[in-house]
Amino acid sequence: MKILFIIDPIESLNLYKDTSFAFMLEAQHRKYEIYYCEQRHLYYHQEDVLADVFRITVKNAPEEAIHCIQEEKDFSLSSFDVILMRKDPPFNLQYIYTTYLLEIVEKKGVLIVNRPQSLRDCNEKIFALTFPHCTPALMVSSQKAKLQDFIQRQSQCVLKPLDGMGGREIFLSNASDLNLSVIIETLTKNETTPIMVQQFVPEITEGDKRILLINGYPIDYALARIPPKGEIRGNLAAGGSGIAVALTDRDRWICEQIGPTLREKGLHFVGIDVIGNYLTEINVTSPTCVREIDKAFNLNISALFWDHVVEQLN
Repeated sequence: MKILFIIDPIESLNLYKDTSFAFMLEAQHRKYEIYYCEQRHLYYHQEDVLADVFRITVKNAPEEAIHCIQEEKDFSLSSFDVILMRKDPPFNLQYIYTTYLLEIVEKKGVLIVNRPQSLRDCNEKIFALTFPHCTPALMVSSQKAKLQDFIQRQSQCVLKPLDGMGGREIFLSNASDLNLSVIIETLTKNETTPIMVQQFVPEITEGDKRILLINGYPIDYALARIPPKGEIRGNLAAGGSGIAVALTDRDRWICEQIGPTLREKGLHFVGIDVIGNYLTEINVTSPTCVREIDKAFNLNISALFWDHVVEQLN
């Protein structure tokens, strides 16, 4: 099987915890051919989508983890069996154009993980609104007055942009906060860009749980990302610490609510965020935490992932 990973530059990956790298290791163990490229390498010419790709080998050793065997010029993407689109946000115009190109490849019979149309349709913050019975009270708006009115009716709220990741530009505020106006003005770019305001869930102190789902079915364990002292952000990129935990009954119920929709939309690998009893985000672009959960519970989530991919191809 020939696999193409469309990811960020390899040198930028944190291999100790990178999920794409975990998928590569398992793919190589299965004798699959592994290739890599970046978005900038893709192009369309003469009714085909092509790319300059790199054939690679991987090793679970930081000093020699990824080795490029050779560069292949003008390689047709339709020659791959599976393409993993795992480029980190920002979700910008370049990302959207990439999904358009991948849709052309998908129509030629190549399995794209995750489905290009769903990558466009399912904003990682707004997609959660499809399941209001699972989320805390929230509002999406660019209007300062409406956002302030919502915050007035809550004790505390979290404000965040709709295209962020890694805990960037997340604020905790309330109606008496003297900085509230400037926070809203900054995040909404003076009322021109919608943002999300969520009721604060105090159980964040117990962790922001990342739950991984393959074909809409959850892995039995999650990574609870605990905020450092004096913080509300559990994101590992923002200094949080990860503790692997078993799923609760409520976690499984949330997964049951969203699983059928994930399968319908071709979202083969997804990471949801759960704080307390509430779903807060559905991450579809490049979910992480495989390596941390694997290590804590001696699992091989990548093997489960590739088993699912093989089923899709058969």
